[in-house]
Amino acid sequence: MRTSRTSKDTAKVLQALSPPHRQTRNASLNGSALKNFAYNGDSTVKTESSPPQSRFSQANSDDESPLSSAASTDIEDLLEPRPKRRKRTVDPTSLPTRNRSPRRPGASAVKEGSEKKATPSKPRRLPARKTRDAEGTVKVEPPSNWETMYNLVKKMREDNPTAPVDTMGCAELYWRASSQRDRRFQTLVALMLSSQTKDTVTAVAMQRLHTELGEDAPVPDDDVKIKSEDDDTASKEAKDSTLNLQNILAVSPTRLNELIRTVGFHNNKTKYIKAAALILRDEYDGDIPSTPEGLMKLPGVGPKMAYLCVSAAWGRHEGIGVDVHVHRITNLWGWNKTKNPEETRAALESWLPRDKWHEINKLLVGLGQTVCLPVKRRCGECYLAGTKLCKSEVKGLVPPKKSPVVKGSPDAEEPKIKIEAV
Repeated sequence: MRTSRTSKDTAKVLQALSPPHRQTRNASLNGSALKNFAYNGDSTVKTESSPPQSRFSQANSDDESPLSSAASTDIEDLLEPRPKRRKRTVDPTSLPTRNRSPRRPGASAVKEGSEKKATPSKPRRLPARKTRDAEGTVKVEPPSNWETMYNLVKKMREDNPTAPVDTMGCAELYWRASSQRDRRFQTLVALMLSSQTKDTVTAVAMQRLHTELGEDAPVPDDDVKIKSEDDDTASKEAKDSTLNLQNILAVSPTRLNELIRTVGFHNNKTKYIKAAALILRDEYDGDIPSTPEGLMKLPGVGPKMAYLCVSAAWGRHEGIGVDVHVHRITNLWGWNKTKNPEETRAALESWLPRDKWHEINKLLVGLGQTVCLPVKRRCGECYLAGTKLCKSEVKGLVPPKKSPVVKGSPDAEEPKIKIEAV
């Protein structure tokens, strides 16, 4: 059977490594047999200038072979271990410099040769919040950028004072020729009528009370007549208003309900006005209370009406009158997160300067009537547009321009009602 060259070479290696049992010629040639596999120019590489050695000269060189002691040593000890690869150390100064930013979520590497522009961080819009100092005192921090927003809206309202509240607000519906006592009563009645009613509708009802209330009312008895504060000093040339406490006490509920039938919930308001008139006559000498607590004891008068009445009638600003516009807009701005107007009032009073308590109602009510409407807000017309101050801004909400209306046409708006002395 023929054997391959590889098999013959393997057999020679095994024979060289096997322990010698007796000295034979083949054993003496083990060294020379293994030497054939050693890498040296004399035994493995044959050239023309170096003739092959004889068998006896190979045997005499067994002592010089590195595998001469293979019979008593492991083959791993005979082989030279592979030198360990040295870890290449790189000098950082030899590397090319690159503008690298630290890797973090959301961060991108800066391109080589470009400089990152320093952009100011966007300020967070924070609502009013309570903080506690080192001494344990609780302090309310105002919303961020509130003063800038307030001044912009105030400037916008001054530039375009066309809101109904500017001319027909409850504080403007008193009769100019009436006495101070009657003016305060008229302001209270206007506030009681304004609940759930637009300013334009309230103004029409107040105009009817000023001119038509005493037409069918009988002359009051002596015990019902209320002494007026300025009866002697009132102007006799100007016609006085018919809306006063005497006529409200004398008029029948049916007639009063007919005069105010255009306002919302007029049936209940008729009962409230008649009941409040009796309390004013019996407990306050015909005048209205001068404190919010006293006003809130009257039927149909809540915190909003009470604080607004004290500001308009008595000139004292003891609280903020918060209606639906103030409650809605301040929550849209992110100034507070409240569920009802009363919570909004407490939140605003905790940080808003006291000198702004009187004007903020008219300021935000006018804004809610003209620009920041409950439905279809006109953010494009607001001075806060593009400033990133109003977190509820809707970009691109610019109402279409209306076509000009010819004077005298059916589409022309009626002139605004303005109450003044006759």
